[in-house]
Amino acid sequence: MNEPLSWQKSSYCAQGEACVYVAHGPTGTRVAQRADGGGPVVAVDSGAWAAFIQAVRAADLQSSRKP
Repeated sequence: MNEPLSWQKSSYCAQGEACVYVAHGPTGTRVAQRADGGGPVVAVDSGAWAAFIQAVRAADLQSSRKP
């Protein structure tokens, strides 16, 4: 993990709550709980990240249809 990363805060993070930070690099995507990537980091390849985002969006759309 020596690649330079630019961490982005989740758009679903509210002020003062635990947040998730994501950084995209040439070898895949990293997910962490700190903006500097310190502590545990989950690393996935681009295909796995795209599948995850697709699944989250599908679940979000399904939950918004419930009465």
